[in-house]
Amino acid sequence: MAQSPVDPTTSRTAINAEKAQRRRQTTRTVRDVRDQLSSTSGVKPAFDYELALIHAHNRVASSYAIPMLVVMVGMIGMIWVDQPIVLGWATLVLACHVATIMIARNFLRLPRDEGVVRTWRNRFVGLDLANGIAWALLFLIPPATGQSVEVFQFAAMLIVVAVGVMLSSNIPTAMISTTSPIVVATAVGFASRGTPGTGGIPYTYAMAAMAIGVLAFFLILGYRLYYSGLAMVESRAEKDSLIAELEQAKAISDESRRKAEEANLAKSRFLATMSHELRTPLNAILGFSEVIKGEMLGPLENATYKDYVGDIHASGQHLLNLINEILDISRVEAGRYKLNEEAVTLLYTVEDCVHMMKLRAKNKGLTIVEQYEDNLPKIWADERAMRQIVLNVLSNAVKFTPAGGSITVKVGWTAGGGQYVSIKDTGPGIPEEEIPVVLSAFGQGSIAIKSAEQGTGLGLNIVQALVAMHDGTFDLRSKLREGTEITFTIPSPRVLEVMPAIDERKRRRPVDDNYTAKIWSVPKRQRA
Repeated sequence: MAQSPVDPTTSRTAINAEKAQRRRQTTRTVRDVRDQLSSTSGVKPAFDYELALIHAHNRVASSYAIPMLVVMVGMIGMIWVDQPIVLGWATLVLACHVATIMIARNFLRLPRDEGVVRTWRNRFVGLDLANGIAWALLFLIPPATGQSVEVFQFAAMLIVVAVGVMLSSNIPTAMISTTSPIVVATAVGFASRGTPGTGGIPYTYAMAAMAIGVLAFFLILGYRLYYSGLAMVESRAEKDSLIAELEQAKAISDESRRKAEEANLAKSRFLATMSHELRTPLNAILGFSEVIKGEMLGPLENATYKDYVGDIHASGQHLLNLINEILDISRVEAGRYKLNEEAVTLLYTVEDCVHMMKLRAKNKGLTIVEQYEDNLPKIWADERAMRQIVLNVLSNAVKFTPAGGSITVKVGWTAGGGQYVSIKDTGPGIPEEEIPVVLSAFGQGSIAIKSAEQGTGLGLNIVQALVAMHDGTFDLRSKLREGTEITFTIPSPRVLEVMPAIDERKRRRPVDDNYTAKIWSVPKRQRA
C-alpha cells in the first residue's frame, strides 16, 4: 500500500514538539527529586505547604466543635470527679485549643512561602502535643467517690482519639503527638488500678491493652487519610501544572498563528503588488514581440531573429499566465476574491471551453469526447470562475495526455439535484502518494516535473478554491497508466428552478353576466 508523503515542515514540528516534551519531563523529574531530597517529610515542599494549609483549615473549622466536646465530657465527668478539678482541666484544654486556633489563623493570613513550612509544622506539632497532654490529664484524675469510671474513660478516649486523628491526619507527627499522650495516660490509669476480674486477672489490664490496640488502629486509619490527602494534593498540583502548560501552549500557539496570518497576508499583498508591477512591462514585451513576430512593420530578414521573437513572445505569455495564477491564488488566500454571481448556463460554458481547447488537442493528436445531459437549468455562479475552473482542468488533461489519447467531458445531474462536470483523460495518471502534493499550492508530481511542459503547480489549487467558494465539491481520482478523472459539483441550492410557462388564457377571467346581476341585486346599504 502506498504511503502518503510526509511534509518536511510537519515532520520537523513533530520532532521539535517531542524534544520539548522530553525536556519538560526531564526538568520535572529533576525538580521533583531535588524537592524530595530537601524535604524533611519525604515529599515536595509545595505539598508540605498544602498539607499544612489543610491542617490549619481543619483546626479553624473545629473552633466550635471542640469546646462543645469539652463541655459534654466535663459535665459527665463531674459525676465522679470534683467540680473544681473538672473546671480547671476544661480551662486548660480550652486554652490550648484557643492557642491552636490563633496560630492556625495567623498561618492562613500569611502570604504563600514554602520556605517557612518547616517552622509552622513544628508549631502545629507542639500545639497538638499540648492538646494531647491536656486531654490526657482527664484520664489520670482519680474518681472522688471511688466508683468505677473505666467505661466512661474508655468511651471518652475513643471519641477524643478519633477526633484528633481526623483533625491532624495531614501532619503525621502532629497526629501521633495529639493521640499518644491520651492513649498512654488511659492505659497507665487502667493498669495502675488492677481491679480483679474473672479468674483473678484484672480486667483493667485488658482495657489498657485495648487502648493500645485502639491507638494502633486509629494511627493506621490516620496514615491512610494522610496518603489520600497527599494523593489529592499531588493530583491537584498535576492538574494545575497541566493547565499552566496548556495556557502557555495556547498562548504560544495563538502568537504563532497571529504571526503566520500576518506573514501570509504580507505574502499575499507582496504577490499582488509584484504581479501588478510586472504586468506593465510584460504587456509591452508581449505587444512589441507580437508586432515583430507578425512582421507588421516590415519583414525580418534573419530567420533566427524571427525564432527568437517567437520564443520571447511564448516566454512572455507563459510569464503572464504565471502572474495571473499567482494573483488569483493571492486574492483567494487574502479573502479579496469577489464572485460576480449571475445566472449561468454551465453547459454552454463547458462547450465554449472545449471549443477553445479543441485546436490544441487536435495538434497533439487527442480526441475530445463530449457527453452532455439535455435540459440542464441555469446555476447561480460566477461565469468567469466557472470558465477558469474548466479551462485549468482541461489544459492539464491536454498537457499530460500522450498523442493518440482521448479526453471525455461530461456534464449532468448529481444525485442530490445539483450539477457536475467530469473531465477524464487517458494519460499516465498520478501515483496515489503524490495526489496530496499535486493538490497543494505550487505542488507538482514526478510526471509533471519530467514533462517538457512544466507549469506553476497552482492550477488545481485555484480550482479547489473557486469550487469551495461556490459551496461545491472537488474530487480527483487517478490510477497509474490508466488516466485521471477530475469531477467538481455545484450544489442544488445554486441550481435555478425552471418556472412553468404562463398560460395567457388562464389569466383572462370569464365574464359571468349572472354573477354581475347577483352583485347588483344586493341592496345598496349592504353593498356599501
